[in-house]
Amino acid sequence: MPAEKKRSFEDFLALYHWTELIQSSPTAVEESVYAVVTGAYRKANITTLEVRYNPMKRNRGGERDLDHIIMASIRGLDRALLEYPVKAGLIFCLDRQFDRALNQIIAEKAVAYRHRGVVGIDIAGGKNPEFRYRDYAEVYRDARRAGLGTTVHAGEDEDWRSVDEVVRHLEPDRIGHGIHAAQEPSVCRLLAERGTLLEICPSSNLDTQVVKGPEELRDYIKTFQEHGVRFSFNTDGPEMLRTTLREELRQAVRYGFVSKEDLARCGEWAREASFVRRNGA
Repeated sequence: MPAEKKRSFEDFLALYHWTELIQSSPTAVEESVYAVVTGAYRKANITTLEVRYNPMKRNRGGERDLDHIIMASIRGLDRALLEYPVKAGLIFCLDRQFDRALNQIIAEKAVAYRHRGVVGIDIAGGKNPEFRYRDYAEVYRDARRAGLGTTVHAGEDEDWRSVDEVVRHLEPDRIGHGIHAAQEPSVCRLLAERGTLLEICPSSNLDTQVVKGPEELRDYIKTFQEHGVRFSFNTDGPEMLRTTLREELRQAVRYGFVSKEDLARCGEWAREASFVRRNGA
């Protein structure tokens, strides 16, 4: 990837501030969800998709009604499912920069709308020295009991300790990125024992420089393979990175992250870990 295209992790997150402002109305949210699902099908023949977003970052700090934003995203999802041969669901993102009260509201909304297309919860967002994953153990336990899938962003801009904390206290089905777990063998063994899937995003990791280069990422992936850790390849922010799932898979083989045969196994792991498929959405 050309050096001029690279940016820091913080620069990458800052781009989402503008999309959040643009999508801060029911009409914009509906159209955005519809466009993401239908565009993925038309451009890449993707028939199973999860759209993750933070509804509270689309209501302008309370100016818009949160339920109106959520219902708009569901309308966009419904339109896409009616018009195209796809299966899709919504994942609500809690945020590391939000306090516990705000994140609790998002999680409760996810549970409330679980029969209307919401299939899971996530934790994402920028660094916050006061944030602790373990504080959300009860929130994640309640989400699992309600039948929601659970995933958490960890081990991306953080080291292996974040992955260890997440697995032990939140017990998610999947972890967004999780690449730095490869730095600690005991965490790799724990991931393998729990069957936790890592959502690896090569273009994103290289672009934001959370890995030093393709060689380091290749070494991390080889470590996961040696320990029997499950992982899949993903696009992260395809519009921001100008990538597609097809390109991510090509890149995985081109850089020697995995063989073509390994890709089939990764695809099977991804299907097994799909919240959409599990919830019959």
